[in-house]
Amino acid sequence: MKQAKPKRTRFRWVVMVLIFITYMIAGADRSNISVVIPYIQDDFELSNTDIGLMATLFYLTYAVIQIPSGFIYSKFGTRKIFSFSMILTSIATFFMGTAGSALQLKIGRLILGLAEGPLPVGIISTINRWFPGKEKGTATGIYMSAMKAAPAIVPPLCAFIILAFSWREVFYLFAIPGLIFAVLWFFLVKDTPEESKYVSEREVDYIRSENISTENKDSKNKNNLSLNWLDKVIRTKNVTALDTNKKIFLSWNIWGCTLGYFFMVGIVYAIMTWIPTYLVDVKGYSVMEMGFVASTPWIGAIIGNVIGGWMSDNIFNRRRKPLMIVTAASTIFSMYALLYAPNSPALLGTLLLATGILLNLGYSTFLAYPMGITSKEKLPLAASIVNTGGSLGGAFAPFIVGLLLDTFNWNTVFTFLSASSFMTFILLFTIIEPKIKTMEPKTNIQTRTN
Repeated sequence: MKQAKPKRTRFRWVVMVLIFITYMIAGADRSNISVVIPYIQDDFELSNTDIGLMATLFYLTYAVIQIPSGFIYSKFGTRKIFSFSMILTSIATFFMGTAGSALQLKIGRLILGLAEGPLPVGIISTINRWFPGKEKGTATGIYMSAMKAAPAIVPPLCAFIILAFSWREVFYLFAIPGLIFAVLWFFLVKDTPEESKYVSEREVDYIRSENISTENKDSKNKNNLSLNWLDKVIRTKNVTALDTNKKIFLSWNIWGCTLGYFFMVGIVYAIMTWIPTYLVDVKGYSVMEMGFVASTPWIGAIIGNVIGGWMSDNIFNRRRKPLMIVTAASTIFSMYALLYAPNSPALLGTLLLATGILLNLGYSTFLAYPMGITSKEKLPLAASIVNTGGSLGGAFAPFIVGLLLDTFNWNTVFTFLSASSFMTFILLFTIIEPKIKTMEPKTNIQTRTN
């Protein structure tokens, strides 16, 4: 009798669930301040510039820790560092609730940025090691949607907590989940699937099954033949994987992606920081109306991230630039459209939902892009560079929006955000779409030796 093949586990999707929840918790810890802004402004007499600076402080320390965390992850792995980062995130969140002055709030935001900074690089490294190439875009899309899921649920949840208690309880209650999932991550997610007792050999083989020449695969795929015209537009080129620190630091493709991500993250976090204030101060919405309308761009973002990640893998066969270009181009117009935003909560919510979808179709592919041009060992460094750019954008844009609001008005803000997306659109045409030749599949070698 033939022995039955051992069952192939799917534990990588359990890891994906943990990635989604932990990053959603981190997103909630950073975005909850946007809902309490009107209340802390009254308590501490803060200007719009002060609020913008508070957002900037978070992203400055968040940016500073990115590249060091890339080196640390490369040397020590992700498990312990990632769990510690989540614990520190919860501690910083709790501290925000105890703040007795504007200075203490700012210190809390600095610590929170430092705590959360290592998380994205750790997640990108985990995805790169736990998923085959054909699933990496989808996995990255799901991961990025977690950050957008947080602002989707945070406004109404915060509004309920504020009405029931006060703004301080928002931070106290939000500090709890991070501690729980830090422990779960430590015990369930190993640095590689080979180390996990929950992963079968068949799943490991499947994860490592990406050793097929992408050039050969493209030549056999009828759908890819129809995309030859697209390869010319997006400048697809065969490249050798960047496998040294020097090559990564000297690569314009990495830096071009980084600069583009700088502007796109700036747009996202300007919206995250200021839309609740816009809805209350400009549109005159009640707390509950604000909570539900403010969640609509993030519901759209979840949809956009997941669909965009899937399309990147399956429709465009791991080409990352097409959706990056679509997102940059559409966001130019969607930001401009907000100049004429309707007053109706239903209509404005619909516009913000569509804005969220378009803004996020290609958002996750900025972080998936380095996976296609670097070696596995050097991906943490490349990802940390790209995410540093994004973090600086997150620091830059909310502060600029605060200055613009104190000097001009919301029309100037939306024009600024539209111009930021236009800069990304231009930058994307200066970088290539990489195609790396990899080893032939092991099955071919086994067939010849047999």
